[in-house]
Amino acid sequence: MKTITRKSLDNSIKDGAAYSAMLGLTQDYITPFALALKASVPQIGILSALPNLSVALSQLFAPFLSEKAKSRKSFVFKAVLLQAVCFLPAFVLPLLFRDFGVWWLILWYTLGTMFGSLGNPAWSSLMADLVPGSIRGRFFGYRGMIAGIMTLAFSLASGLLLQISTDTLFLGFGLIFFGASLARFISSFFLNKMEDPQAKAPIKDGVSMKALVKDLNKTPMGKFISYSALINFSTYIAAPFFAVYMLRELGFDYLTYIIVISSASVANFVFMKVWGRICDICGNVKILKLCSVFVPVVPLLWIFSHNTYYLIGVQALSGIIWAGFLLSGTNYIFESSNRRNRMRGFALYTGGNSLGIALGSLVGGLLVSVLPQLNGYHMLSLFLVSVIARTLVVGLFINSIKELKPAGSAIPQAFVSAYRLDIFALKFRAILQAVLQLPRIFRQPLRSGMVIRIFQLIIRF
Repeated sequence: MKTITRKSLDNSIKDGAAYSAMLGLTQDYITPFALALKASVPQIGILSALPNLSVALSQLFAPFLSEKAKSRKSFVFKAVLLQAVCFLPAFVLPLLFRDFGVWWLILWYTLGTMFGSLGNPAWSSLMADLVPGSIRGRFFGYRGMIAGIMTLAFSLASGLLLQISTDTLFLGFGLIFFGASLARFISSFFLNKMEDPQAKAPIKDGVSMKALVKDLNKTPMGKFISYSALINFSTYIAAPFFAVYMLRELGFDYLTYIIVISSASVANFVFMKVWGRICDICGNVKILKLCSVFVPVVPLLWIFSHNTYYLIGVQALSGIIWAGFLLSGTNYIFESSNRRNRMRGFALYTGGNSLGIALGSLVGGLLVSVLPQLNGYHMLSLFLVSVIARTLVVGLFINSIKELKPAGSAIPQAFVSAYRLDIFALKFRAILQAVLQLPRIFRQPLRSGMVIRIFQLIIRF
């Protein structure tokens, strides 16, 4: 591997670490901030839907803007800077205009999300040129593991900050948003140090967005984009409202909330590197299908108990499943696209996912007020709707995703695939059984020693 390319990949990992610090500071705290501003449940749905709708729309012209720029790297760099700037008024304006604070938060968070997403197709095209196909799973698995550690660390720090600033809650949120802005500026610094192989001789996409959309259900990439969008739609019927359920209906404090949420990040970074190696050996589609089977299980498990330790286990299982699903899905887009349609392919992938998230969030926000209670909570009925929707999507569409190329390995492929998948199936079953047993085992208040024990169990799996 060329020295310049190796340095670019190293800077990419540092960029990803800083970006993940920003995510850790914001992604699990936007909803709590809105709740602190007295947001209603429909407004929480809009807070999730509108930023993703803006992302979906921005992807229609993101490749065109990137091609008009000096280089892919310069375009991504400018988009990242704009996102960093947007996090500052996202905190200040809601406090200056308290009567409309939620709407100001929605506006600036939407703008920040949109600017950040504008560079995604160009960044994906750039990384496809920098990362050799033979190590793609391992590289993105390792990068994802580092990103997961950073997300977890800064998410925990944010939770602790809010817990100790209960009397000055908005000051705590202000420090969180300032830190997110600073992290994104650091991310842009490392991104700007990367090499762009097309900077001197740019290659424009040879396939129009209209043609990609027209052939959506005819090509392997198009079929997967449709499947991924539907998975996101069915998932986000419930996803934005887990925070509402924990903070408002179960009455969790910020520390308990972030411990439950962070268990997914722990499992995510522990398994991300493992998933990357398995994807390189077994192929992405096998892992995608394996994880898809478990996607409907996660919200179903929330219905059985609201014991804190039980929910930690559920979130750990969720982190393992989504780590494999997202990594194998992203790798599949790399495989099913080529240099002449990659930027628009990733734009369509990002746009389709965001549209699914936006529509799912809006549907969830509308349904929650009309659904009957389940075990005493309206939210649990919403989670059950998401279970049904996810099951239908997986059952109807997963078999349309086909492997594009044999996975590389010196060991006989059939043996490795069967062995690896059997081992992971056994681990998933063990984790699921452990999760279901947690309410019986733990019936005492949350203590730090027990939290450490839970995390040790997660890492052991």
